[in-house]
Amino acid sequence: MSFLVLLLAVWIEKFSALRQRVQRDWPWLSELSRLETNPRFAARPWLILSVLVLLPVVLLALMLVVLGSVFNGWLAFPVHLLVLIYSLGRGDLIAALGPFRDACRRGDAEAAVLVAERDMQVEADNSEQLLEGVQGYLLWQAYQSFFAVIFWYFLLGPVAALAYRLLALAAENGKTPALRDAAGQLRHAFDWVPVRLLAASFALVGNFVAVSRVMLHELLNWNISAAQLIAKVGCVASEVPAPAMGAEGVTSLDVLWELLIRAAIVWYAGFALWTLFV
Repeated sequence: MSFLVLLLAVWIEKFSALRQRVQRDWPWLSELSRLETNPRFAARPWLILSVLVLLPVVLLALMLVVLGSVFNGWLAFPVHLLVLIYSLGRGDLIAALGPFRDACRRGDAEAAVLVAERDMQVEADNSEQLLEGVQGYLLWQAYQSFFAVIFWYFLLGPVAALAYRLLALAAENGKTPALRDAAGQLRHAFDWVPVRLLAASFALVGNFVAVSRVMLHELLNWNISAAQLIAKVGCVASEVPAPAMGAEGVTSLDVLWELLIRAAIVWYAGFALWTLFV
């Protein structure tokens, strides 16, 4: 069932508006804001995470146990699908990159800086750093929006996928540094294995030798963030040229996107083989 859900999730994301209707975070974010302003919770970030992350995933697990005992578990199928769709990343990555690509293609550095800061929160002192930042943004968003979620879904089911997304929402939308740090620590632990698995996939579909050199030093490095690692590995795997505005900059983004697509194909092929033979 897990592989079928993964296939349907990709189809729905590409050809349906269901994702936008399912991914409504405002009730959860409202509760997050309420707890952060509550004196009893404000200084206890782990308690907030217990209420907003642990409690929902426990309730989901109990629901799946109940549904799994009826009709051979097929009543749980729509729950799996809806939770996976909800757990995918927010926004449209390609649409977010569109204005930057247009400005980069025109060679309009000023417009590129403005749209990168507005749409991607990427700031830089020069055009080379700007393009590096956008490349890193592309790789990180693709990883955390898709690869990390489907990894945890396939490994541990919708409970783990939902936990990952709720931690991401807490880390990104928390108002207090203590809460963001606590959520970030847990998210870092969730990211440690899948980001390295994606790096290994980049080695298979990209420059194997260059990726191996990077991973030789970073494989067991707990302190490097997933965003830093995937940006570093992705650029060497795809052999993108030195950052430069203009048509070459747009081409580098296309090369990275093609690398991500090839890695996704490898993952789905691996999921299919695992489903067939295990």
